[in-house]
Amino acid sequence: MLTAVGRFTLGMCAQTGGILKLSGESILLLARLRRNPKRLLDQIAFVGADTVPITIVLSFFVGMVLALQSGYLLARYGIEGKVGALVGLSIVKELGPVITAIILAARAGASMATSLGTMVVTEEVDALRSFGINPIEFLAVPRVLACLISLPFLVVLADAVGMCGGAVISKSYIGLSYQTYWDSVFSNVDLKEILNGVVKGAVFGLLIGAISCRAGLASTGGAEGVGLATTRAVVASLIAILIFDYFITRFLIYFD
Repeated sequence: MLTAVGRFTLGMCAQTGGILKLSGESILLLARLRRNPKRLLDQIAFVGADTVPITIVLSFFVGMVLALQSGYLLARYGIEGKVGALVGLSIVKELGPVITAIILAARAGASMATSLGTMVVTEEVDALRSFGINPIEFLAVPRVLACLISLPFLVVLADAVGMCGGAVISKSYIGLSYQTYWDSVFSNVDLKEILNGVVKGAVFGLLIGAISCRAGLASTGGAEGVGLATTRAVVASLIAILIFDYFITRFLIYFD
């Protein structure tokens, strides 16, 4: 048992150190990205623009489910007019950033880990090094920065779409007028709450990009190793999202 605990602890420390090292190297190499901004724009299109449709669909249904469950519960106490406040605050403060980050990790994070892992096992990364090209600068930095830039915008989109989904359910099933719903939203959700969610999105984006690139570049063992690297990237990203969500929330509450 002690051996298993020791191996797990050493593995976690190694993974955390590798992720922090990759994040630091990516930040230090950002200035060099000006030489070829097209690589960054291509990654933003893949990470951000291509994730918009699934973000819209899932956020809309999340808003509908939240309004449906909370609306009937609040109606028992005669305060169904607060559905807009509950839906808006829940989405802006928590569900919007977390669910959008999970979508990004499952879609873009897995794809990045797979593509980089394939480059490693087919020795394309070694070929880059032989030509004097830093694989971190050429492969990881654009992907990490694309996640960092794209996720906050996706969070804002998810917030807006989720609240619209809540408005549809409040009107059709609960009988609440759109005017009452949106008045409740705007009177309780302010710019500060939205910015807090955007900050969470930026941190989650950096984590997803760094973890996925680290897992892909550290893959070994052919196709099976690439599959394991992809699995590790998604699982580690989800764990990091939830852990950092707690600490960021504590930090924001402390300075509220």
